Amino acid sequence: MKSDRCFLVLGGAGLVGAQVVREIARHLEPERIVVASLFRGEVREFLHDVRREFPQVDFVGAWGDLFVRDEFSMERRKRILQSRINRDKLYQDLFDSLEVAYQQSALVQLIQQYKPDVIVDSINTATAISYQDVESMSRQTYDLLQELQRIVDHQDLEALVEFGRTLEENVSTLMISQSIPQLIRHVQMIHRAMCEVKTRLYLKIGTTGTGGMGLNIPYTHSEDKPSAKLMSKTAVAFAHSGLLFLMARTPDGPLVKELKPAAMIGYRQVSYRTIKRGGRPQWRYQFETTPLEDTLLLRGDENQYERLGKLHMAGVDTGENGFFARGEFEAITHIYQMESVTPEEIAQQAVLEIKGSNTGYDIIAGIDSSIITPSYRAGVLRQTALEKLARIEEETSSHSVALGQLGPPQLSKLLYEAHLLKLNYQTLTNVIETPATEVAETVYDFLLNHETLATQIVSIGLPILAPDGRTLLRGPRINIPESIYHELPIENGSLDGWARKGWVDLRPDNFRVWHDRFERMQRTQHMLHTRGTSSVTMKTYLYDTIEIGSVVAWLFNNDEKGYRIK
Repeated sequence: MKSDRCFLVLGGAGLVGAQVVREIARHLEPERIVVASLFRGEVREFLHDVRREFPQVDFVGAWGDLFVRDEFSMERRKRILQSRINRDKLYQDLFDSLEVAYQQSALVQLIQQYKPDVIVDSINTATAISYQDVESMSRQTYDLLQELQRIVDHQDLEALVEFGRTLEENVSTLMISQSIPQLIRHVQMIHRAMCEVKTRLYLKIGTTGTGGMGLNIPYTHSEDKPSAKLMSKTAVAFAHSGLLFLMARTPDGPLVKELKPAAMIGYRQVSYRTIKRGGRPQWRYQFETTPLEDTLLLRGDENQYERLGKLHMAGVDTGENGFFARGEFEAITHIYQMESVTPEEIAQQAVLEIKGSNTGYDIIAGIDSSIITPSYRAGVLRQTALEKLARIEEETSSHSVALGQLGPPQLSKLLYEAHLLKLNYQTLTNVIETPATEVAETVYDFLLNHETLATQIVSIGLPILAPDGRTLLRGPRINIPESIYHELPIENGSLDGWARKGWVDLRPDNFRVWHDRFERMQRTQHMLHTRGTSSVTMKTYLYDTIEIGSVVAWLFNNDEKGYRIK
């Protein structure tokens, strides 16, 4: 599309990404394509080629690890993890403030710098996140905990000090290697960045994790079939699709699509080359004859074995999947095995989706068309349930408002505040016409005289802040602020933030906020009987009476932007 001037292709120098770049340059008339990949060398080599092929396009290169903060983007993860200070930073980026992590993210800074109209993400995110060997690390950590128990039992303090360092490194590494927290934060940050720069479309080239095969897949990373690593990859791949499904249903964000190849992608090149493992040349070793004894040494000292030169072999470069020898390639691409699809075919479908064509391969659209949506019958029965609840409330003189189990605490807070206004004033108009200070005192006196309702509120974790702002009615538990600690200091501004999120706030200032809400709700009704169905929109509040669930739903729709778009 001619309106799309800047394209960012993540993993753009990879097997699929490189062909996506070429197809975009060939068919979409871009002004600029930003090619981002892990290694500087592969980006520069690729740009050297495509600049000659498409001289009319401004190609820009970027490199580094986009799953970490900018200061770590040029470092290997293994090296980063060697420092406790770095492990602490990774932990903070994953579990502490999203705001701080967002400002430091290498991926966010890349998006902010180039402000792409379209992002094509061909990074194998599932592999990058899931292949951090959490299973092996969990086994090691368990063994270390058993050793710790032995040391404690023997009260060996000297060993305990030294052992503590090893345990800390292992446990902290295990915590920051978990796949799901990394994936969630990655999606949160890329979505926020795209909203910030007004990206039109996010297209993910995803993966099934098994090349379309099932639990019987014979290709594994271990003796297990299927391997834990492979299953983790599949789990993360489809968890990612689920998060993209949510992203696609979030208002004011980019269009979201995902293509998910279900075969081996190949290939880049057929060649005879030096075999590498972990980025380093693999050597051919002279074998040694050793007797089998009680123990088996799995990884010996390589220096004790005679090197016969580097290991060379003819094979097929399949990009992220690896370099396969003829036998391996013949087996994996055989009919009824994983078979294969070419990167050019994937790139062609990607460009069609960018243009707006319906290829039938967008799995987000596929999920959309397959899910069971809200029904007319459920809408009718909803009213029946509400009427029955109202009768039971009247018969039992009870208050069916909120239990806090739906969450967030803000929902319960708003429902109880609306309920108190309904009990005392019945309509929007009556609240609007009463000064906020009078509303505050009236509602507070009402609560003090209706202890059953007050005790119900505080019992579910909602404290009640009195009109003076200095007195708190509370029970044993307070839901907001959320903390792992039993006590927190009250600092400047913290009280107002807590009250907004999850306290029943009876201060006059809060009822001035309710005045503003009710006035806006009333203004939506003036054309209700003159424009037919077009007058009823998300902004319309249909009643003059205070219907607490409808009031809070209106606030979530219009003030919190928490509405469904499909």
